[in-house]
Amino acid sequence: MRAFVLACAGLLAAGAPAAQEFTTLKGHGGPVMGIDVNPETGHVATASFDNSVGLWEGRTPRWLEGHDAAVITVRFLDETTAASGSDDFDVILWSLPDGTATRLEGHQGKVADIALSPDGTTLATASWDGSIGLWPRDGGAARFLKGHNASVSDVAFSADGARLYSASADGTIRLWQVNGDGTPRVVVNAGFGVNRLILDPDDQWLAYGAVDGVTRVVDPMSGETIRDFSLDRRPILSMAYHAASGQLAVGDGHGFIMMIDTEAWQIVRDFRAMRQGPVWALEFSPDGTMIYAGGIEDVAYGWPVADLDAFDPAGSDQRTFLRDPEAMPNGERQFMRKCSICHALTPPPSRKAGPSLHGLFGRKAGAVPGYPYSEILDGSDIVWNEETIDALFDLGPDHYIPGSKMPMQRITAGQDRQDLIEYLREATGP
Repeated sequence: MRAFVLACAGLLAAGAPAAQEFTTLKGHGGPVMGIDVNPETGHVATASFDNSVGLWEGRTPRWLEGHDAAVITVRFLDETTAASGSDDFDVILWSLPDGTATRLEGHQGKVADIALSPDGTTLATASWDGSIGLWPRDGGAARFLKGHNASVSDVAFSADGARLYSASADGTIRLWQVNGDGTPRVVVNAGFGVNRLILDPDDQWLAYGAVDGVTRVVDPMSGETIRDFSLDRRPILSMAYHAASGQLAVGDGHGFIMMIDTEAWQIVRDFRAMRQGPVWALEFSPDGTMIYAGGIEDVAYGWPVADLDAFDPAGSDQRTFLRDPEAMPNGERQFMRKCSICHALTPPPSRKAGPSLHGLFGRKAGAVPGYPYSEILDGSDIVWNEETIDALFDLGPDHYIPGSKMPMQRITAGQDRQDLIEYLREATGP
């Protein structure tokens, strides 16, 4: 523990990666789903499919482990505290100096976004259970706002903290009085699921990105359209705003980052950031000179904004689960589709979300040292062999091992299961 405390103390004291240099933050074992930058220190936090939060001292990570599923959003609350939301339905408050965690439970679906009120007293959380959670920062019971007809994807406080905006897959943006009776007003009815929103710090405009690929800017009270931007790429998946420089960054499903000048309301850059896959996460450095992004790679990237056009798309064109399926034998193809994003074939330790499959055959379930298994697998009598692997994918993990962390999936064709088993027998051997 002392080593962890000293490491985190160094993290809080050290500078962020040097500005104006292309940066790669490597170490996660799965796609990077969320990014935040501490406005005081410039340090970067990343949320990943590997169930962890990464805190970066330059390019060196420190890991916060505690979630039981993919972490999809992270927010610095101040210089020494961060909050993360996960597919495990929970929010964790992290004390950065000592790594201690406080778990906030109450949502019934994944937590997609976290916002902090301007006075720092209240957390708002957007959840796929269709609700917004309001959590007192100093502890106490949460209050849940319900009114959306589908998952809530993003939330933002007004400048005075009295109002809260929420975006949803039901196609609406709703306005809530934080201390009101819990009845929202629909500000925007887009007709398409709304994934992200940005509220100007002075409440002059609200920008949102939807699944139709259009970024729209509206009056935050009336919902009247001020501007809209479309480059025929869909969906919009991430947004970030740097108020001092007036830069609005928009990431989409095709791997592009569109930069909008909010003074002139013009697109000033359109940069293909990712070689493969979407841009799931975006954030500016405190001075606005760098833009950080995460996507389907295990790496987060940072580019100098002024030189975006000088860079080729980041990432590998040989990401394992994006390879041409026709170029692989069927057993390998089944592994890439069903297993590779969570499981490594190499000996442990692994930073992927699931335990390494190295030495799988003949091993008892729940037996990889150091992996935090669910209770159902910890001490399980299941031994992995041809019969048990076949049953796992024939019935699906939710039926074969109910209560485990494995996502619901099946391989219905018997020959596909047999091909996968033969591939694993060879690929996981000593």
